[in-house]
Amino acid sequence: MILTFHEGACVRASAGDTTLVLGPVSKASKNFKAVNFGADVAFVSLNNPDMNGATEAGRGEKQPFVITGPGEYEVKEITASGFPSGSKYGAAQRALPGGGGPSSAKASEGEARTNTIYSIHFDGLSVLYLGALSDLDLPTEVLEMDEPDVLIVPIGGQGTLNPAEAAKLAVKLEAKIIIPILYDEKTLKQFLKESGAEGTKPVDKLTIKPRDVAGKENEVVVLAV
Repeated sequence: MILTFHEGACVRASAGDTTLVLGPVSKASKNFKAVNFGADVAFVSLNNPDMNGATEAGRGEKQPFVITGPGEYEVKEITASGFPSGSKYGAAQRALPGGGGPSSAKASEGEARTNTIYSIHFDGLSVLYLGALSDLDLPTEVLEMDEPDVLIVPIGGQGTLNPAEAAKLAVKLEAKIIIPILYDEKTLKQFLKESGAEGTKPVDKLTIKPRDVAGKENEVVVLAV
């Protein structure tokens, strides 16, 4: 599996001829650059332009199978489960249903919205994608899972977990590899300190096989944009 980062909460995972995208950026986003590549499957955790760009995840005739909420899924060689959780990301500006841009209707400050946590099995590895999670009280089903090979966790605050909360949750979930998303330079520095991973340098991509995660525990990998 090859993992690359595309700003915000967007991570692409590829293996062989299959590509999936997590949290694709929409062209309606005012914060991040929209994605533009041919994915087979797109996972949308939160209906916000920063991470609901399923249309942009396609290219030409290749359009992704779009997953937008809790449930059980099986597409090609990918199996996934979605679990509802809380997020306050973008709560002051609600996205239109169906992946459109923000509407004029305002949500009350700090209003929680539904964020979907995805547990994905792909290319012999388990990936736990937390999306724009802000709630430390995870669903029981998530807490009872085996430790994920790869945990993708928001660390930037502003409606999601802050660096200290993200580091604490990663330890609780006993992740083998931790990949932070939704960060800036300041929150990344704090997260690396909280995780005891100061000095970790960003890499352009992460290439891993099942044997590569054996024996790892809470190893932080920062993917460069």
